[in-house]
Amino acid sequence: MDQRTHAYRIRPARPEDVPRLRAIEDEAGAMFSGLGLIDEALDVSFPLEDLARLVGMGQVWVACLEDDVAVGMVIASVREGAVYVEEMDVLPGHGRRGLGAHLLDRVCAWAQAEGHAAVTLSTFRDVPWNGPFYRKHGFRDLQPSEWTPGMRAIREREAQHGLRVAARVFMRRELGGG
Repeated sequence: MDQRTHAYRIRPARPEDVPRLRAIEDEAGAMFSGLGLIDEALDVSFPLEDLARLVGMGQVWVACLEDDVAVGMVIASVREGAVYVEEMDVLPGHGRRGLGAHLLDRVCAWAQAEGHAAVTLSTFRDVPWNGPFYRKHGFRDLQPSEWTPGMRAIREREAQHGLRVAARVFMRRELGGG
């Protein structure tokens, strides 16, 4: 890790982290308030039962300080033969220190070790800490003709949950030699 992230470490999330992960999600999500991208009345948090299941499967990682309290997280699943980043959040007070990049690197390393050819995700196309961030880290925008049936289902759920889907994009990063 670079100088800005030397005090942090990435570790697998544990069951006792789940309430903290919800708090990170909520606080990080507040950064979208006022951008007109989310209908707050429809927005829902990541389902706790799914989060607990993925933690148990070893597919959630957290960024922690020396006190071992999580300040960032990334949730991954496997969908249609690729690893899918369900969610990645860093507390705003710990942002801009490279934690998102390190969490993303951890998911990509895990995906490659598990033999997956790519990592995919859905994000806001133009929000600086979304689309441009992922492009900087090797992801490319997918055209609708490249979407899988699962991606179409994700887009439908995003619309139902109040996300402005016209402002969103699916992205993919190919992994070398899985």
